[in-house]
Amino acid sequence: MLQKLTSRARRVVILSRDEARMLNHDYVGTEHLLLGLIREGEGVGATVLRDLGLSLEDVRWQVEKIQGRCQPVSGLFPFTPSACDALQSSNQESLQRGLDYIGTEHLMLGLVQDSASAAAQVLVKLGVDLDHVRRAADELVL
Repeated sequence: MLQKLTSRARRVVILSRDEARMLNHDYVGTEHLLLGLIREGEGVGATVLRDLGLSLEDVRWQVEKIQGRCQPVSGLFPFTPSACDALQSSNQESLQRGLDYIGTEHLMLGLVQDSASAAAQVLVKLGVDLDHVRRAADELVL
């Protein structure tokens, strides 16, 4: 499935690992994918977040508030089960639209699919309506 990622979506994954490393987390969760999306800055996912008035600093602050910082770590930074589910949901979002690629818009939709995920919780804590995120992403790709 990762081979279906567009170059921007691949960059999101790379940036999410970087965000996990900066926060000294030893995993990549949905919250890190969210940070990677907004940090990427140019894709549909970043546009949706920016249009909601969110900044990288706001999202990172909320992630730190919820998840905290840990002691420095090194290693592979595996995806959490929730992050894997979000990536799988991203693939499903793409397939439902008859596409053979996963873009940042699909990543955004995959992240808000599960309202219990860390990414969804971060967005809600920042005052974001998850249904609005879904509609905004859909509008930008139609």
